Amino acid sequence: MSEIDYDPQQKFDGVDDDIEAVVEDTELPRRLKTKVYRTVDERGAGVEDADQIAKAVENRYLDTRVDPLDPVGTVSAQSIGEPGTQMTMNTFHYAGVAEIDVTQGLPRLIELVDARKEPDTPMMTVHLEDEFAENRERAHEVVWKIEATRILALGDISTDVADMLVRVDLNPDTLQERWPTVDNLAEIVGEISETIESKLGVDVVQLDETVIEFGPDEPSYRELLQLVEDLREIVFKGIEDIDRVVIRREDTEESEDGEFVLYTEGSELGNVLGIEGVDASRTTCNNIHEIHRNLGIEAARESIIEETMNTLEEQGLDDVNIRHLMLVADIMTNGGGIQSIGRHGISGSKESVLARAAFEVTVNHLLDAAIHGEIDDLNGVTENVIVGKPIKLGTGDVNLRMGSEPARTDGTGEGAD
Repeated sequence: MSEIDYDPQQKFDGVDDDIEAVVEDTELPRRLKTKVYRTVDERGAGVEDADQIAKAVENRYLDTRVDPLDPVGTVSAQSIGEPGTQMTMNTFHYAGVAEIDVTQGLPRLIELVDARKEPDTPMMTVHLEDEFAENRERAHEVVWKIEATRILALGDISTDVADMLVRVDLNPDTLQERWPTVDNLAEIVGEISETIESKLGVDVVQLDETVIEFGPDEPSYRELLQLVEDLREIVFKGIEDIDRVVIRREDTEESEDGEFVLYTEGSELGNVLGIEGVDASRTTCNNIHEIHRNLGIEAARESIIEETMNTLEEQGLDDVNIRHLMLVADIMTNGGGIQSIGRHGISGSKESVLARAAFEVTVNHLLDAAIHGEIDDLNGVTENVIVGKPIKLGTGDVNLRMGSEPARTDGTGEGAD
C-alpha cells in the first residue's frame, strides 16, 4: 500500500548536499522525507525547487496534524463506522480469480476488528522469486509443494468385499505431474505405499507398476470401509490446510512479461515461507494471527491496516484517512498481542466501570464493580457523558477562569485566576 510502503533506511545516491540539507531541516517524519527525495529525484529539481517542495509538504503536514486534546478515538470511530454502513454483506470472488471466494465488505471488517482466530475464507497470496516467477513449469513445482495432494487426485479407489481388500489404481500421468522432480515412477509409488503403511498401519502390496492393494488385519466389512475413509484423508504431498492453489500471470513493473503469482484456498504461512522458490518478503495471508505468530506484532499491525484499507477500497470507500485505521491497529496491538475491539478485548478491559457497562452486558459490569468496590475516576468520554459532566477533551480539559477584577501590576498576579 503506497501510504505505508516505505523503507526508513532508504538512501538516495547522488543527492546534492544542499538539497539534503533543506529536506533534513524540515519537521517531516522519515517516511515523508523519503517521498520528497523520491519526488525531487524523479523531477530533477534543483535546490530552490527542492526547498519549495519540502516546505510545501511540511506546511501540509503541520496543517493535518491533530490538535492537542482532540478526541481522536471518537473521530476515528465515526470516520470508520459511518462509511461502514454503506458496505455490502456479500462474499465476492477474489481479484478476478473465479475459483476462490474471499469474504469482503462488512463481514470482513467485523472479522478484522473482532480479531477472529480463523477468517471465514482463509487465503494466501504467494509471490515467487527468480525463475519460479517466470517459468510456468517451475511455478507448478511450488504449486504441488503447497496444494494438499490426496488419494482421489492420484487415482481410483475400489473395494473387493470378497477378499476384504482396498485396491488403488494410480494414474501415472498425474504422478509425474505432481512429482515433477522425480523421474522414477516406482520411487513415487513406493513413497505413496510407505505413507499409507505408516498412516493406516497396514501392509501394502504392489500388484503392478501403479496398482497397490491392502486390507484390514481381520476380515471386517466395517474396518474395510473405515480404511477407505481414512485413506481419503491422507495428505501425500503439500500442506494439509491448503485445499487448492490457483496460478495466475500478473503484470509487474520489473518484467514486461509479468510474473506468476499463486492464490491459495486455505492458509499456512509458516510452512509456505520455507518452500524453495517462494518470495518470503512479498508473500502474505489474510489471517492476522498467523502473521503475528510467524512475523511478529509489527507485521500483524501492518496487516490489520492494509487488510482494513483494502476492504474499504474494494467497496469504493477509499476516502477514509489511513490514520484512523492506524489508530485502531495501534490500540489492538500495543500490548504485544492482538486484542479484539469488544467486550472480550479492549472495551471489556477499560479501567472505567461506566465505559465497560455502556458497551455490553451493563448489569453484569455494574454488579461486579459494586461487589469489588471499584471507583470510577470519570476520566474518559463515555463515563462523563453518562453522568452529565463536560468531557476532559478540548475546551473541557482547560481549567482557566476569568476573574472579575483586572490583574495587578505589582507582580503578585492577584485579581485573575
